[in-house]
Amino acid sequence: MSLVGKLVSELEINAAAEKYYKVFKDQCFHVPNITPKFIQHVEIHEGDWDSHDHGSIKTWHYTVDGKSEVFKERVEFHDEKFTVVLVGLEGDVFNHYKTFKPVYQVVPKGPSHCLAVLTIEYEKLDDGSPYPYQYIDLMNNITKDIESHLK
Repeated sequence: MSLVGKLVSELEINAAAEKYYKVFKDQCFHVPNITPKFIQHVEIHEGDWDSHDHGSIKTWHYTVDGKSEVFKERVEFHDEKFTVVLVGLEGDVFNHYKTFKPVYQVVPKGPSHCLAVLTIEYEKLDDGSPYPYQYIDLMNNITKDIESHLK
């Protein structure tokens, strides 16, 4: 059985792709205010809030399945495809996964609509490690909260 996998979820959202992408690219420090039930805090380790460009490192404090966790990541932005890649460096997910990479992509579908394609690429530590369904659910919930914020 393969330990490497990918989970994908797609959500139609009523927001312009550019606006959704901008939340992650230019305003990620606001995410805890947008979705406080799921994200409690974000701190930057490398880079700064004004230029947290490609390669900056942040730690996210979040709640998944009622449990507080942390995730330290290095961000990659792909402007032409409205894609944000969070390359996992440290955190609670590494109790079960050797690699963990959440990807947020939005595909424009009109001036005020887009398709959010949420992906988690991962490698489990062993066959006993769970599939990361709770984390794709977390990404779905964050996306819905951002959609509500942008309306």
